[in-house]
Amino acid sequence: MMHRAMLAAPTNKVHFYCSSGGNAGLACATSAVALDQPCTIVVPMSTSAHMVAKLRLLGAGVHQVGAHWAEADAHLRENLLAADPTGVYVPPFDHPHIWEGASNIVKELVHQMKPFGIKLDGIVCNCGGGGLLNGIMEGVDSQAWSVKPQVLAVETVGADSLAASIRAGKLVTLDKITSIATSLGAPSVARQTFEWSMEKHFVNTTVTDAEAVMGSVRLADDARMLVEVACGATIAVLFNGELRRKLGKTLSDEEWSKKNVVVIVCGGSNITLEMLRAYQEKYGVS
Repeated sequence: MMHRAMLAAPTNKVHFYCSSGGNAGLACATSAVALDQPCTIVVPMSTSAHMVAKLRLLGAGVHQVGAHWAEADAHLRENLLAADPTGVYVPPFDHPHIWEGASNIVKELVHQMKPFGIKLDGIVCNCGGGGLLNGIMEGVDSQAWSVKPQVLAVETVGADSLAASIRAGKLVTLDKITSIATSLGAPSVARQTFEWSMEKHFVNTTVTDAEAVMGSVRLADDARMLVEVACGATIAVLFNGELRRKLGKTLSDEEWSKKNVVVIVCGGSNITLEMLRAYQEKYGVS
């Protein structure tokens, strides 16, 4: 996306602008370095000092504004991008190019599993604004299946704008973000995300912040992988029984044991051992 935008500019010189809870901004800053172009990232006040330091280490200009991503995005558009004729907006989740990139995950899964005759029965991923989820749904839709794999989208309570929209039957905006999983803190998901939620093979659920912390802790203990709580939310459904309730409730133990479900482990940037220990202490997670 950014490379295409740079090549389309008259002089191939642009200034990239991205609003983000952290991870999309980190991707933008990394790409800007590769393209040798300047970038500015606007993050909300809830973004950790750890993530801000990472962005600045990459040479990005960082502005910290607003209580959540939408307020940071409004500041970027109205006060920064509008005043820069070379400015290019890099959306953190709501763009077809982002979905196209994420859809390749499904294509790669099919490519890797098909030679062994392994059937893909389900995919689990988290949902903030919906960029990753839209890509997964798009990828599933692009393949030929006898039965489409179910897609389970996971949010944390307090950043559950998709769940709120599904309950309301329309796209809604949360008044505020209260979850510690700030990378999932989009007050409203992309319209395409809400539209995908109407598909028969789509399922959603929410977990608490404490469960998200538990997911991060269990993954660190079991797999020696350190991921932030936005990803821990996805892992949590493996341990709290929600995966079975959502994707295998009507199946016998034997039938369930034969199902192949892929869990997308993502969003590991905004975490340190110190942060995870603090979360453990706060939520009583051992």
